Amino acid sequence: MRRTGRSIARSTAWAGGVAALLVLAACSNTPAADPTPDDTGDDQSETADPPADADPVELQISWWGNDERAAIMAEAIDLFEDKYPHITVVEQPVGSPDDLFNRLPTDFASNTAPDVFALGGAKPQEYGAAGALLDLATVSQQLPTDNYPRFTTTNATVDGKLYGLPTGGNAIGLLINKTIFEAAGVELPGENFTWQDFVDTANEISEKAGDGIVGLDLRIQDVLGTYTGQITETGIYNWEGQLGVDASHIEGWFDIEMQMIEGGGLPDPTVVIEHHNVTPDQTLFGTGRAAMTFSYSNQIAAYAAGTGGAEVDIVLPPSDTPVSGVAALPSQFWAIAAGTDHPEEAALLVDWLLNQPEAASIIKADRGLPFNPDTLAIVEPLLGTEDALAAAYLQKVLEGGVVAPPQPAGGGILNELTQRIESDIIFGRTTPADGAAQWIQELGDALAAG
Repeated sequence: MRRTGRSIARSTAWAGGVAALLVLAACSNTPAADPTPDDTGDDQSETADPPADADPVELQISWWGNDERAAIMAEAIDLFEDKYPHITVVEQPVGSPDDLFNRLPTDFASNTAPDVFALGGAKPQEYGAAGALLDLATVSQQLPTDNYPRFTTTNATVDGKLYGLPTGGNAIGLLINKTIFEAAGVELPGENFTWQDFVDTANEISEKAGDGIVGLDLRIQDVLGTYTGQITETGIYNWEGQLGVDASHIEGWFDIEMQMIEGGGLPDPTVVIEHHNVTPDQTLFGTGRAAMTFSYSNQIAAYAAGTGGAEVDIVLPPSDTPVSGVAALPSQFWAIAAGTDHPEEAALLVDWLLNQPEAASIIKADRGLPFNPDTLAIVEPLLGTEDALAAAYLQKVLEGGVVAPPQPAGGGILNELTQRIESDIIFGRTTPADGAAQWIQELGDALAAG
């Protein structure tokens, strides 16, 4: 294989958890977008041997993540190339999702997009609607999709056509460094942990822990959807693809942040902004300098690795209501460029990464617990301590979480918008009320233009 850092021109089980979520969707007051599963019978695909006279093919694949993920992908792709010696895969890893998302529009326009790439949020719907992604029905022989319940593919379905498959499931939770809590003599979060409890705890940790340790390491994009899901019916969006919140809901979150800025629970605003988009191993929590952070459950191991052997746990976020606001979500999707010169080979690569035992035993839960029950059966016995912790947490979410609408077209600005408004607020350039009003206006306009 070849590995590059940038795109180049193209040269020529959890079945039980799934069942729980489906029941939850059926019982929820919020209508799920077609939560009925497809036939999930025994349909584990088997890769076919390539013809002996197959012409050489080069594929490019891009994703985001840290060096550990890159090493995992390299190992899985090496085996793919062993299976298909006529296919060479050029790897193009990037650091953050935005590093990939910001480049893709230009790549699509110039027909230099990778053949296969990871997507998240509203991107599968946006690019699918724009004709940039391959309709997976056209490569169903190489990439069967019958093992994926429909609720797991909502974010990648446009007008009945499927444009991506989920890598697995995860859920937002509150990571806590129990070792820091114990050393500071601060009580751990309990069953009825409110947002005021959370603010007080973060401020107390910063006061008592010493050595530059802070109570909370915050990336706002990891918690705002959960917070609004606790106080509104659907969270940020509703099922019609419009805003499900108003300015008062967003202002409430910014008020919480300001209490921690003023009380010391958050670090200096400059530090908050500098860490908006870093990988887990570079965060304050991931380097043992923060007691709490919000994270997707599949990232526990990455966050825990640099904490110096601290005991790390994941619990439900604080809430002032009986609703957790937490939804089990697809973590990412693998998609294929509509303009690929090699759709069948690209589909074989996606099938390898999602459905084949050899790759499953390497990737495990790196991008969430697999939705394909056959793949999950391979992965579950191999989970390490942190990933097993994530699996237990996800099961708790499935038993009492919410069903969230997909991010609609136009929602792709959410992270950048939220970080920008947060920056203005915590630096004192605007008030929480004015910032929230601007947030509502800009996101509403983007959804309308969708």
